[in-house]
Amino acid sequence: MPKVGMEPKRRAEVINATLTCISKFGIDGMTLDKVAEHASCSKGVVTYYFKNKESLIIEAFKSFLSYYGMKINAEIQQTMTPNEMIELTLKHILPPNNHVQGTINVSDLEGVENMFIPHEDQAKLFLHFFSRAVLDQKLQEVVAAVYHKEIYGIARIFDYGNKLGSMKVDDSVSAAYGLLSMVVGLSFFRVANIQPMNQGDNRYIGEDYVQRLIKR
Repeated sequence: MPKVGMEPKRRAEVINATLTCISKFGIDGMTLDKVAEHASCSKGVVTYYFKNKESLIIEAFKSFLSYYGMKINAEIQQTMTPNEMIELTLKHILPPNNHVQGTINVSDLEGVENMFIPHEDQAKLFLHFFSRAVLDQKLQEVVAAVYHKEIYGIARIFDYGNKLGSMKVDDSVSAAYGLLSMVVGLSFFRVANIQPMNQGDNRYIGEDYVQRLIKR
């Protein structure tokens, strides 16, 4: 059993280690023993927080999906224009290709600014989790719950843009749904190394989608 007062930190370390193992080995290859090794703890500590592999996968998936909303909400400001808000959102849900190194951290215990998932790990985690969710109802429920909030959050930005006259979005909810769907698809293509015909970063396709909604 972890020391008193260490529970939040240790739990976060287990979640981070789980995401690291899933990125490296896939969901089937991730084991409680490997998670314990990457978290520098015993298997008993892992099962203290998560009774089995299934519950650990679900909680790790929730933390992975919630990471994006937490980063966006921490940076978005009321003084921003709707265009700036949507650009910030896109920056996080479909980040530019880069080679910034670091370790996975989806915990805000040390501040949201220290939360980080390397670009390559983001793409791999999208692939592993969403592939598994096709046949796993519990993971489907996780996606539905998190993305329902994200869709309506993005839709509010579109509504704000409509109100100020800087955007022209006839159906804000459908537009937000379309943007998130595109992001998932582009993330799949990224990890599979399926590049656009111009060999560039495919995020420009998401940027183009957003630009079409902005009045010129």
